[in-house]
Amino acid sequence: MKKFKLEFSYVDGTNPENFKNAIQDNTKLFWIETPTNPLLKLTDIETVVSFAKEKNIIVAVDNTFATPYIQQPLDLGADIVMHSASKYLGGHCDVIGGALIVKDDELANKLHFNQYAVGGMLAPFESWLLMRGMKTLHLRMERHSMNAMKIAEYLETVDIVDRVYCPGLDGSKVPNNMKMPGGMVSFSINADVETVKKFTMSTKLFILAESLGGVESLMNHPAFMTHASIPQEIREKAGVTDGLIRLSVGIEHIDDLLIDLRMAFAAISETVKQA
Repeated sequence: MKKFKLEFSYVDGTNPENFKNAIQDNTKLFWIETPTNPLLKLTDIETVVSFAKEKNIIVAVDNTFATPYIQQPLDLGADIVMHSASKYLGGHCDVIGGALIVKDDELANKLHFNQYAVGGMLAPFESWLLMRGMKTLHLRMERHSMNAMKIAEYLETVDIVDRVYCPGLDGSKVPNNMKMPGGMVSFSINADVETVKKFTMSTKLFILAESLGGVESLMNHPAFMTHASIPQEIREKAGVTDGLIRLSVGIEHIDDLLIDLRMAFAAISETVKQA
């Protein structure tokens, strides 16, 4: 977007003060993703909003991972909420769509004018798919969250796993009145990249794919998939190492999912011992 004369600053959102310190004379928008992809970092929306309002700055929140069932940014003061509706709102990995939600009529009219002029309209069938999916959103998110937390707890017991990322796993209070952790879990494996790749190819239920938020469980290797276009030095500085794996935990029976992961760890156990 630099060709449109737009400027950007990047900060660590886990400390809201970083947003305040990054404000410039021409700052117009705070863009937040919480939880983040793929390290599931959390940002205190209300505190960031308090800094923004002092300078008449718009706050937008990507709420894709949390969904409106778990977290409601508009109630916390945000101006715009964005969803990749292809993910949890649709819930079945069979639709491409997105949504911006606001509560201010003037802002809504501006967005609607741009949508109408540019032509970013969702087709009737895709709209129906999203309406169908959202009918079960609350049920799916409860199961996603329950499965994800149990998998995160299991991963903490695996010797080869360096770190597990899951909101609330350490027992600390999560911001934004999040009802539950959501269905995403990331973890890093202490092994060479070929061993990590072998692990990602050794599951039966977890499908190796870039998407997320569907009823089926998916596994993603960010360094070589979703974040492959980021230079390695920048990517690793942000915590996205070659050993990082992201899980989109589905709604299958938890016992089956745990067995699947145990079998994948068993598949690389000999390689790790030799190393």
